[in-house]
Amino acid sequence: MIGQMTDMRTAYGKALLEIGDENPNVVVLGADTTDSLKTADFGKKFPDRFFNVGIAEANLVSVSAGLAISGKTAFASTYAIFLPGRCVDQIRNAIAYPSPNGNKGLNVKLVVSHGGISVGADGGSHQQIEDIAIMRAIPHFSVFIPADTVAVGKLTRLMSQRYGPFYMRMTRSNSPVVHEDSQEFEAGKGITMREGADCTIAACGITVKMALDAADSLKQEGVSCKVIDMFSIKPIDSALLEKSARETGCIVTCEEHNIMGGLGSAVAEVVSESYPVPIKRIGVNDRFGESARDSEIPLLLEKHGLTSINIAKAVREITGKKKQ
Repeated sequence: MIGQMTDMRTAYGKALLEIGDENPNVVVLGADTTDSLKTADFGKKFPDRFFNVGIAEANLVSVSAGLAISGKTAFASTYAIFLPGRCVDQIRNAIAYPSPNGNKGLNVKLVVSHGGISVGADGGSHQQIEDIAIMRAIPHFSVFIPADTVAVGKLTRLMSQRYGPFYMRMTRSNSPVVHEDSQEFEAGKGITMREGADCTIAACGITVKMALDAADSLKQEGVSCKVIDMFSIKPIDSALLEKSARETGCIVTCEEHNIMGGLGSAVAEVVSESYPVPIKRIGVNDRFGESARDSEIPLLLEKHGLTSINIAKAVREITGKKKQ
């Protein structure tokens, strides 16, 4: 299954059906995007536990909070540009801020699709590249950016079993499988995909495959790269990052997000306080995306530097800046 192109939204919908069978307290909400997010099948099977609030994202958040405060485990989904894009106030004050019975936040899982610039023809107005920065800054929220459908399925189940507010962002386009079905996922723990001694590449989402490809190409040049799937942006695996910094002496990060405030920023924060080493951040360079047909998405990613070739170039550059 490694390398197979699969759809994250389909994996999410399948996981919800399985969880819904096991847990009668699970409810699912959407904002007129339930077909696209693949949650409509949950509604067909569990009509009394499914709520489509229409094109009203702030209301989606508030209704989810109400269901959670009444004891439900609420999964709310739409496109990333709308959630969190249109309703940060409701997310902060209705989900994260309330702390009943000593808990931190409410039991709401915000799971979105169409993140990053690989959305397609809708263009910059619909390409969410600020969400990691927004959501990791809100107290009590955990933030996941899965690399493939294996991660989506496992993380959906993890969120259903763990109390608290979560944010998980999926991509719209089919993406290659990079994890074995047996791979386990734990909040706050990165996954080492390759071991290496010369540089660490920390990536999330669709850029994990790019990082692996970059490491494979660099290996042919005699450059040994450690590759980490840093799917858990918050909490982040500080121990693994410090260990990697000590062992490899430099780090390259890659993400489908604005270069400011995302994974690269989180890694830099951790490493600068524990074991400072040279860091190169790869992401969208503080600019908006633009329209691209599905067939043109690879060209758009290339324009913004989100390629294995650019990751390999960054590794070559940064290894020359390591402490001697």
